[in-house]
Amino acid sequence: MASETDVAVVGAGPYGLSIAAHLRGRGVRFRHFGQPMQLWRDAMPAGMFLKSQGFASNLSDPGATHTLANFCRETGREYGDYGVPVPLDTFVAYGDWFRQAHAPDLDERLVERVSATGTGYELAVAGERVRAREVVCAPGVQYFAHVPAEFARLPGRVCSHSSAHKDLAAFRGRDVIVVGAGQSAIESATLLHESGASVRLVARAPRLVWNGPPLAPDRPVLHRLREPEAGLGSGWSTWFYSTRPRLYRKLPPNVRVHRARTALGPAGAWWLRSRTEGEFPVLLGRSVVGCEAVDGRVRLRLDSADGPMQVETEHVIAATGYRPGVGQLAFLDERLRARLRRIGDAPWVGAGFRSSVPGLFFAGPAVASSYGPVMRFVYGADYAARTLARQFG
Repeated sequence: MASETDVAVVGAGPYGLSIAAHLRGRGVRFRHFGQPMQLWRDAMPAGMFLKSQGFASNLSDPGATHTLANFCRETGREYGDYGVPVPLDTFVAYGDWFRQAHAPDLDERLVERVSATGTGYELAVAGERVRAREVVCAPGVQYFAHVPAEFARLPGRVCSHSSAHKDLAAFRGRDVIVVGAGQSAIESATLLHESGASVRLVARAPRLVWNGPPLAPDRPVLHRLREPEAGLGSGWSTWFYSTRPRLYRKLPPNVRVHRARTALGPAGAWWLRSRTEGEFPVLLGRSVVGCEAVDGRVRLRLDSADGPMQVETEHVIAATGYRPGVGQLAFLDERLRARLRRIGDAPWVGAGFRSSVPGLFFAGPAVASSYGPVMRFVYGADYAARTLARQFG
């Protein structure tokens, strides 16, 4: 016999925990599954800092009582709304604190399969079947790690995605090439260098882009009108992405897909720059056009305006980002995946984060092509959780 509930929530990262907090606040009968803060705990390197400002790194609860600021105040940790980078271990501990208050009934078993039934859905969990009228999926980006085709054929012992590494100190004394130009690539290379690895950063970009320090919130009104500061950074386009996800959904589909992928493009955080520049070789303007494993090492073929070149290393880390796609959501039954309308490769969602399949909802990075780049960041959890919870009474 299967147990029953009204709503099942799949995922326990910032979006899943925030959604659970709002469903609980509304008295909705639901079951919640997932390993809390798994991406942040297991797929982010020790020593990392969040790129988002402190005020933009809150999980969401109905009364806004369990903010990162309140957690840091209670535990004696350094905090600032602006200008104080948030350490990874602080954010993970904050997620656990939030979970204890707002998701105490979280079931840490993983959902193995979600299938549609005649009246709703059935979830296969280790040792149990759970039936739910509606399902909310809040998968983290770990499902969507993107490895370019040039690297996909390399064995795992010599090539990996940046999300595969919790402790970069394991590369101490080894030669490593990091490929990419975004925050993940730059910070991974910096942490490798600081851990005693011999590291080079390879990027096709002609230069590294650095975000500026946060703008003072008490700037003159004219300055704030000229360049507003929002959850994802400064500028009017960033303000729009941060504060108007409902309007973003009204843009033409091709525009949404393009901007979700390219807006807020590769850039390093301002506080990382001094730890990076001049510390290790950076090979810019070089595209990887081929690679092969040779005698336990990797040989990369690079192309640039100066002509082709080859480099060798012991290990390549592809810090090449994430690309949401329905096909990567392996916990969804194949027939269910086939029914989903898509925008690009990602699941399409309409008002209230409803997918094209009745009773099935998505939130978080998986729906950035529908609601905008803010869904790639913790900052988007408040809008998603409040909007989605209203669909359940």
